[in-house]
Amino acid sequence: MTAPDYPETRKGDLVETLFGEQVADPYRWLEDDVRNNPEVAGWVERQNAVTDAYLEGLPARDWFKRRIGELFDFERYSVPVERGGRYFYTGNTGLQNQSPLYVRDSLDAEPRLLIDPNEWAADGATALGGWVPSPDGRKLLYSVQDGGTDWRILHVLDVDTGEQLGEHIRWAKFTGLAWVGNDGFLYSRFPEPEAGGDFQALNMDQAVYYHALETGQDEDRLVFATPDHPERNHVAQTSTDGRWAVIMSSTGTDARYEVHVIDLEAGWDPQPLVTGFENSWRPVDSLGSRLFFVTNKDAPLYRLVSYDMDAPEAGWTEVIAEREQPIADAALVGGKLVIEYLEHASSAAYVHGLDGELVREIDFGGIGSASGFYGSPDSPEMFYAFSSFNRPATIYRYDIASGDSTVFAEPELSFDPDDFVVEQRFYESRDGTRVPMFIMRRADVADSGKAVPTLLYGYGGFDVSLTPGFSTSRLAWVEAGGAYAVANIRGGGEYGKAWHDAGRRANKQNVFDDFIAAAEYLIAQGITPQKGLAIQGGSNGGLLVGAVVNQRPDLFAAGNAAVGVMDMLRFDRFTAGRYWVDDYGYPDREEDWHILRGYSPYHNVRRGTPYPALLVTTADTDDRVVPGHSFKYIAALQDADLGDRPQLIRVETRAGHGSGKPTDKAIEEASDIAAFLAQWTGLQPS
Repeated sequence: MTAPDYPETRKGDLVETLFGEQVADPYRWLEDDVRNNPEVAGWVERQNAVTDAYLEGLPARDWFKRRIGELFDFERYSVPVERGGRYFYTGNTGLQNQSPLYVRDSLDAEPRLLIDPNEWAADGATALGGWVPSPDGRKLLYSVQDGGTDWRILHVLDVDTGEQLGEHIRWAKFTGLAWVGNDGFLYSRFPEPEAGGDFQALNMDQAVYYHALETGQDEDRLVFATPDHPERNHVAQTSTDGRWAVIMSSTGTDARYEVHVIDLEAGWDPQPLVTGFENSWRPVDSLGSRLFFVTNKDAPLYRLVSYDMDAPEAGWTEVIAEREQPIADAALVGGKLVIEYLEHASSAAYVHGLDGELVREIDFGGIGSASGFYGSPDSPEMFYAFSSFNRPATIYRYDIASGDSTVFAEPELSFDPDDFVVEQRFYESRDGTRVPMFIMRRADVADSGKAVPTLLYGYGGFDVSLTPGFSTSRLAWVEAGGAYAVANIRGGGEYGKAWHDAGRRANKQNVFDDFIAAAEYLIAQGITPQKGLAIQGGSNGGLLVGAVVNQRPDLFAAGNAAVGVMDMLRFDRFTAGRYWVDDYGYPDREEDWHILRGYSPYHNVRRGTPYPALLVTTADTDDRVVPGHSFKYIAALQDADLGDRPQLIRVETRAGHGSGKPTDKAIEEASDIAAFLAQWTGLQPS
C-alpha cells in the first residue's frame, strides 16, 4: 500500500516577484472552477480514479463503512422551537440523507411532517438550511441549500396546509432569517454574480432587505446597506416580541461589530447604537424597551449588559459581570437570564434573575457540550441539547420556575457509552502555555495503559471553541482500539479574546506549536506509539494539518487535511476569503505577507523529505474555501518526492464545505478517511 503512480499534472512556469522575493506558482491554473475549465475537470477525474482505486484496496475500509453506518443508524433530533403553541424540530430516523422537519401542534401532540428534503434531489444533496416559524406559528420561512453551496434559496410554507407559498428568494448567503410580524421577513443578500462567478467571485455589497409575502423579490425593500463600504456585512434579527430589529454589521470574521436598531412600531429608520467596529456585541433579546447584549467591551471574557431605548441617557447597564470563564451563549427565557460558560472547553450553565442575581446552576451531569437554550422571554419552558464524545445529543425540556430538566427526545444506541472513558488533560506548549486536551478511549484500553494508534484533531482559529461532541467516525476509531484526542489550541475561543489573539496573525505560529506539543505529549505519555499518530483538521484546521506536516513531517504517521486554506498568499481573492484577513492578515501588506509566506502549506513543502501519508479531501461545490487550495497543494506534494507514503486527494461531487452533506456521502467519506489513517498508524479493527 505504498504510494501509487500519480496522474501527471501540468506544471507551469509562473514566477512572481513579491516584496523582493521570487515566488513560483506553477499550479495557478488549478484555481479555475472545475465546472468551467475542462482541463481542471479532467485532472480531478484522473486524481479521483487513482485515489478511489487506492482506497478500495484498504483492508479496514469495509469494516469502517459497516460500523460507521451502524453507528449512524439512530434517531436524532434538533432542539425544538416553540411559536404560537406549536413545536418545530428536525428529526432523522437514522440513515436518511437529510433530516425532515416536523411540527407538533401542542407539546403532547403527535408530530406531523412539514418538509422532507429527501424528496428534493435523487442524490440526496439538496438540504434544508436555516428555518424559523412565524410568531403565530402558522408559517415557516426556510432556506434550501443545493449541492453544499453557501448560497441559499428562501421559501415560505403554510403550516396548517403544508402548501408552499409563492416566495422564491435568490442570492441569499450568510443570512439571518427574521420575521417582521407574520406577513414579511428580513434577510441578507448579495448582488447577483456575473455569469460563471457563482462559486468563485468575491462576496461584496451585502445588504439587508425586507420581503413582504405574496410580492416579487424585485419589490423587496432595501432596509440597510453601506455602498460606500462594500466590504461590510449586515445581518438582521428581530426580538421575540416583534418590536425591534437589530442589524449587526461586520467587516470580516472578527467579533467586532457596529449595531443599528429599528423600532418597528415607529417605521424603518435604523438608529446607530454601537459604532466603531471595536468590540463584540451579541444580541440576546428584549423586554419592552430594554435590549440585552453579551459583549467583550471592557470584558475580554464577556459580560451581559442592557440598554433602554426609551432612556438613552442612562447608557449601558451591566447585568452580569465578567467572570473567570468566557460566556459562550445567553438566552432570555421566562423572565430569567440563562448564561452558558465554557469551563475549560466544557459547558456549564446558570440561571440568573434580571437583576443579575444567581438563581441556580443547570446540572448537565458531566463533561460535554450544551446547545440550544431556546425559549421566549414570557415562556415557562426552555429546550436545550447536551452531548459528549461518547453520547449523542439528548434533548431536554427545562422548567424555568422549578429548575427541572425532563427528556424531550433521547436516542436509542447500538453501543454503551459507559464502555468509553473521556478525560481531560493539560500539557505545556513550546512557550510554556498550559493547553487543555480531551482524550477518549475504550475503558479497557485506558485501563491497560497500552499505547494505541491515536487520531489527534485540531482547529485553532477564528475564535472557534472545540467542545466535546459526538462523532460516529471517531467513535468507530475508538471502538477499533484507537484513541481520539482533541487539542484546544490557541486561536480558538476556549479562554476568551486573549486565547484567540494569541493564535492569529503574527501569533499564528503559536497554533502550530500548540498542536505539535499535543502530539509530543501523546507520545511521551504512552497514549500513542511513536509511529502511530494521525492528525486531522478541516478548513482552518486543514491549514493546521498542512503547516505542521511541513514543519514536523517526522512526528506524524498520517494526516487528513480537509477543505483546507493552503495558499496563504491568495486566499483573499475568492468568495468569502476576504473575510479571513482578521485572523490571517493581509497578503498585500509586506509585514503580513512575510508571516503568511513563512507557513503557507502550498509554498513550504519540503522536497525530498519523507512525509507522512496524507489524504487531502475537498469538494467541487465548496464556495467557502474554494477547492483550488487543495488542488494546488496536492499537486505540490505529488511533485516533491516525499518518500514511499501516498499523497492523495479525494474530491467529492455535489458537496461543499461540509454543511448539507447527505448521510450516504458522509459515511463514504468518513470510512475512506478512517481506513486510510488506520492503514498508516497500524490500527487493525477486528
